Amino acid sequence: MRRVLGRRKLSTQIFASQVSILLAVVLVGFGLFAREERHQLDRQYMDQALQVAQTVADTPEVKTCIEFPSPDCDGKLQAIADTIERDTDSDYVVIVDENRVRHTHPKPELRGRPLEETVLVTKPDVRFDSGSVGESVNGRVPLIGPLGVPIGEVSVGRTVTSVAGVFTGQLPVYAAWFAVALAVGAAASYVLARRLKKRTFGLELDEIAKLLQEREAVLHGIREGMIAFDRAGRVTMVNDEARRLLGLPLFGGVGGHLADVLPPGRLRDVLSGEIEGQDQVVLTDDHYLTVNRMPVTLAGRPHGAVVTLRDRTELSGLLRELDSVNSLTDALRAQQHEFSNRMHTVAGLLELGETEEALQYLTDLSGAEAAFAESVRARIAPSVLVGLILAKAAVAGERGVELELTEDTWLGDTPDKVQALTTILGNLIDNAFDAVSGPGVDTGKPGRVLVAIVEDDDGVTVRVADNGPGIPAGAAETIFTDGYTTKPATGSLRRGLGLALVHRLVQRLGGTITATEGPGAVFTVHLPKAIAVRRALLGTGGGTRTR
Repeated sequence: MRRVLGRRKLSTQIFASQVSILLAVVLVGFGLFAREERHQLDRQYMDQALQVAQTVADTPEVKTCIEFPSPDCDGKLQAIADTIERDTDSDYVVIVDENRVRHTHPKPELRGRPLEETVLVTKPDVRFDSGSVGESVNGRVPLIGPLGVPIGEVSVGRTVTSVAGVFTGQLPVYAAWFAVALAVGAAASYVLARRLKKRTFGLELDEIAKLLQEREAVLHGIREGMIAFDRAGRVTMVNDEARRLLGLPLFGGVGGHLADVLPPGRLRDVLSGEIEGQDQVVLTDDHYLTVNRMPVTLAGRPHGAVVTLRDRTELSGLLRELDSVNSLTDALRAQQHEFSNRMHTVAGLLELGETEEALQYLTDLSGAEAAFAESVRARIAPSVLVGLILAKAAVAGERGVELELTEDTWLGDTPDKVQALTTILGNLIDNAFDAVSGPGVDTGKPGRVLVAIVEDDDGVTVRVADNGPGIPAGAAETIFTDGYTTKPATGSLRRGLGLALVHRLVQRLGGTITATEGPGAVFTVHLPKAIAVRRALLGTGGGTRTR
């Protein structure tokens, strides 16, 4: 992608923004700090002036000269004031008697002249004073004579200009500290900007926004479901196709765990990774799904997983129909071969002049087939099931398997269950054929499949038994799981789905299905009456071959 010319890089923008914010914060902070520091400095010099004034007021010579003045007292007092000013860096020390007359002052012309104030202080006091020396920070204390009676006042102060000079001298130190803080903040901002640039792979804001838009368009536009999980197993992304295939709510699922949105079962186990493997087959009530879960690892650390779901419902139906057509083609080919053999037999008899023998041969053949068909029609009313059993009988003959109906078989006209019974019976018979004559099966005896369809007041019971090797011990429940099979795959047809389909269909009809373990498997399906049959899962018809 090309960056738009004239625009600053994302890292530069972040760095400039953070430095601007830091600079503003530092300047505001420095101003507030300076203001508070100046206030503290003024207060410090006021307290210092008050302490100096108290020291002067407690000096015996000062008290004596004010209480008992003499010609040389003013000189003594001024000398004391000059010494105090020099030693304490004060700008003035003014000693006033009870008549408000100044005895000391930094300006000689004001010595011996009265104060402008009309009342002297009676207790220690600090203030900003606008006196004869200008604006100053001032401390005043009353001057108490030897007899304990107020006899005057001592005022000590330092001009605001002098305090400001001290404060200005301290500002560079404070400014240096703030400058160091600004430099450290700017360095941290630069490191953060560089790190963000690395985390975003050098992409700019508009490029990131465009990538996000493209990602959303792709994820929600493809015809393949996608779900993403973080390291904690929480769902972080679900596209529209995954919501459709899994039946999730429009805005639900994201941020939670699978247990919050999916019931327990094979589907949840495959999505969560408890069942591992590529192209895992999962059946839902409406879909045939192929699920793949891929862990995501970045810089050698796990960052969750991505699951893809492919809807193979229509493809599976087409493959099963094709497999049924292939089976029918094989049966027709076998019947053609058998028909040719019979015609050759009839032609040979006719060449030998044995016309009556040829007629009897044809009569016996047609009679046996007609008798079996009539027997089936007499016990089973729906013509669809009759056609299914006759077709399976032809396949059984071609595969060398004996297919029989039990004596108690009877089914009335039940059009509401014909489609479901056709799917169930077709799958169970095909599974039985595979069990007694499939690839790699050698039982040492002719294959035999026994079918019973019994209707009574409780419902319809279908039972299919064979004399094959049977179901392994402990697998009576596992065989109904999606993908479970003991047979090898046949071409493009995925095995391990037939019994799962039958199991789901029976459950949707409110019925039960059981299987016996050990040699000679027996599958028993019971469908209760007064159950409205919905369309069979995947829309399969009679004669589908899955295992």
